[in-house]
Amino acid sequence: MTDYVQQTTPPRRPSRLARWRQSDLWWSFTHKPSAIIGAVILTFLIVTAFSAPLIAPQNPFDPAQLELWNSELPPIWEADGQWPYVLGTDTQGRDMLSAILYGSRISILIGVASVVLSLAVGLSLGLVAGYFGRFIDNLLMRIGDVLLSIPTILIAILVSAVARQMLPPELRDVGSAAVLVLAITLSAWVQYARTVRAQTIVERGKEYVQAARLLKTPARRIMLKHILPNTLTPILVAATLNFGMAILTEATLSFLGIGMPPSQPSLGTLIRLGNQFLFSGIWWVVLFPVVQLCLLVVSVNLLGDWLRDALNPKLR
Repeated sequence: MTDYVQQTTPPRRPSRLARWRQSDLWWSFTHKPSAIIGAVILTFLIVTAFSAPLIAPQNPFDPAQLELWNSELPPIWEADGQWPYVLGTDTQGRDMLSAILYGSRISILIGVASVVLSLAVGLSLGLVAGYFGRFIDNLLMRIGDVLLSIPTILIAILVSAVARQMLPPELRDVGSAAVLVLAITLSAWVQYARTVRAQTIVERGKEYVQAARLLKTPARRIMLKHILPNTLTPILVAATLNFGMAILTEATLSFLGIGMPPSQPSLGTLIRLGNQFLFSGIWWVVLFPVVQLCLLVVSVNLLGDWLRDALNPKLR
């Protein structure tokens, strides 16, 4: 008698999108109104900032497009407002909407670059300090303690001022963004390094790390393949929150005059320039960049707060 084996089609594995929509993180996000509001605002700000060449009426970085005869125009809803200057113009005839969109793009790029560089430095030094310990750990952590004893903004001001003086005069404006990224990185990497170091010290004593050592696995592979993935949860939360802090630090440095130049205005530069005319009647020059900066930082903080709660197992 012939046995017939019924062949069944193996179940299809759900796609990554389907698995993501079934995850606890997505459920937490959809049930957190503040996270949804923050994500919508941040997405809108990022999309409009990087679409500035397509939607902005003017390129504020191009002096040929500035119209001095249209300077100090009020917003469009005011009596003397003119189209297409929806948010008015500044004292140089620069369209405020265009300046805000281009300035937001600079602030976001500097914030992202500084967080990525801070992560790279902090993760590397934290892994090395926590895994090897002893002299290397003491040296790196004492350097970190010295940096933590100084206010972050003072470190950024010192690094930015020294770096700008070391550059030739013709390169100071061109290299302003790189100097700001370096200044913010040197003042922010310590937090990542201390967090990763603490997690690495815990993980290096576990059995799977001891087994990898017995198998003569290289230290670099153990740190990157085994220990690092188990330290990413608190680092992800810290990076999200520090993104907003990096934008604020850049705005502060630019407001103090040691950040982005007036020819390439970021949000901090626009606020500094507008602050000079705060009591002269052209309030829109300073108000709208402040509102944009506040929306950007608040939306990032809303997402960071949600992510911190969602990834905390004690709150589940």
